Amino acid sequence: MAKAKLRILYSEGDDEVLKAQASAMEKAGHIVQQASGRKAVQEALTKTAFDLVVLGPTLTRNDRHHLPYMVKKASAGTSVLVMHADGSRHPYVDACTDTGASLEAVLNRIEGMKIAGTMPAAAAAAAGR
Repeated sequence: MAKAKLRILYSEGDDEVLKAQASAMEKAGHIVQQASGRKAVQEALTKTAFDLVVLGPTLTRNDRHHLPYMVKKASAGTSVLVMHADGSRHPYVDACTDTGASLEAVLNRIEGMKIAGTMPAAAAAAAGR
């Protein structure tokens, strides 16, 4: 069985980085909604369900720390991947990548994650649920 596409909310503080990285995630087969900064993430979480929220390294350190709480508050089943962080000490971060990790390493990390639920939100939407 082929792995289902994930519905990803991806955020960065730098719009150029956001567009380039989101495009690569889409090429890897995922459905990606872009959010520039904390307010855009919080707004998106109130409107749409996501399988995974990816917080990029160009967000402020404070945003990368605060937003995982907001994600879990919106939907406890949504997974959180924080780039450029030591998420192992953060109770609401499901996975993290080291500073300077390549996009390929990030995509491999996403593939290796056990995303909550047996039917990701994107697959459920496609199935009409």
